[in-house]
Amino acid sequence: MKNIFFTLFCCCFCNGIIWSQDHVEKNEPKQEPLFKNSLGEMKIKFDETGDKFLKFGVSSQVWFRSIENNPGTAVNGVPQDHTIDAGVRRVRITMQSQLSKGYSVFFQFGINNQSFISGGGSGTGANGQGKKPGMFFMDAYNELAIVPQTNFYTNETNKYNLYIGAGLHSWNGISRLSNASTTKLLTADLPVFNFPNIEISDQFSRQFGIFLRGNLDRINYRFSVNKPFATDRKPEVGEVPVENNGSGKLSYAGYAMYQFLDKESTTTSFLPGTYLGSKSIFNIGAGFYTNKEALLSQPEEGVFKTHDQLNLGIDAFVEVPIGAKEKEMSLSVYSVYYYNDFGKNNLRTNGIMNPGTADTNYTEPVAAEGFGNAKYLTGTGSIWYTQAGFVLPNFSKTVKLQPFAAYHYKDLDGLNQAAHFYDIGANLFVFSQNAKIAAQYSSRPLYDQTTKKVFDRKGEFILSFQVAL
Repeated sequence: MKNIFFTLFCCCFCNGIIWSQDHVEKNEPKQEPLFKNSLGEMKIKFDETGDKFLKFGVSSQVWFRSIENNPGTAVNGVPQDHTIDAGVRRVRITMQSQLSKGYSVFFQFGINNQSFISGGGSGTGANGQGKKPGMFFMDAYNELAIVPQTNFYTNETNKYNLYIGAGLHSWNGISRLSNASTTKLLTADLPVFNFPNIEISDQFSRQFGIFLRGNLDRINYRFSVNKPFATDRKPEVGEVPVENNGSGKLSYAGYAMYQFLDKESTTTSFLPGTYLGSKSIFNIGAGFYTNKEALLSQPEEGVFKTHDQLNLGIDAFVEVPIGAKEKEMSLSVYSVYYYNDFGKNNLRTNGIMNPGTADTNYTEPVAAEGFGNAKYLTGTGSIWYTQAGFVLPNFSKTVKLQPFAAYHYKDLDGLNQAAHFYDIGANLFVFSQNAKIAAQYSSRPLYDQTTKKVFDRKGEFILSFQVAL
């Protein structure tokens, strides 16, 4: 064992840890870093060409929040209309290794959603509610180059390439936002409905499966066949289906985009929400997810009926530099339309790191969504989402300011009134996207339990601190 550790130490020492400015695949045109002090990547090279390597990534997003709670909320058993919150939204460690041009492995592990009251065990003391969350793997897959992007022998770029991989993966269908890089978001956080199975039949948007991905010149594609995680919710008597995939059918997913301007690097599945003007992008895309017999209803007592799941998306992403080059201004716009079919009137609620539970002594009307910061996330029906950001004129060699706004429109069959959600905020970038401070205010509607119409609105302010290497 000592010899193994000694060999690894010597290998790392001799090769050195390279702080690389090259964020694109070999033989792709290099982009000059937007900021002169961009930190780059951590990579250990095992040969002179850099074809054999071990690359690491580390990221952390820490949140401080001010939450207007839904009516009838208690936090830690105490009634609260307003809660000051702190927590870790994401901590990730990634490892990507290639010891052959034709074969690579990718791992990502960490924690999500640990706050002062959620993420750990139950009770108090050393293993209390908010303490000691379990680390887990988000990605763990192998990948083989069938037709590599760079020819093994000539080192020329293949416009038509194909890779196949298997494992717990994030090469998702439906939309660009369903393949989002969480360290390069335009807004402070994702809207989450971009992952239709989040923590239901997937593990933080991942499923076990086999995927194909690559390029047909300017068309970038990804398709997968997966085994969804088991769900076993029991439906109440009525027509509304719930998540129960007891028959164990496979799921199928895919997404493809046409790249009119600059091509994007896709060595991993994650697509940025903004390049801060370092690329000129215009992409249109479409995707799908389908799973037979994914849901179950009980139309009559003791009579059960299965339902298929179908999710479709179509989107567009534009990022262009604006004005004089020395000003380094840019505009980023992304818009996506989703059609979701989870069966008649299916609704799903969600509250990110929700601190609230029911106040048992509260006697006034409560929201249909529940307590804390819960909202209607998705369900059968349509969702339209648009976000836009603008990088202000250059005023520093290391700092950039990017105001942004986002709008969500949800027309869900289980509600009697369409929902309008709003986000507005700004990103302060340091060393490109290696460090970011994001401030965002979000406004959400609340629905009456009986009428299923909006009766109130609540807000939430997020201050996010991010480091990503």
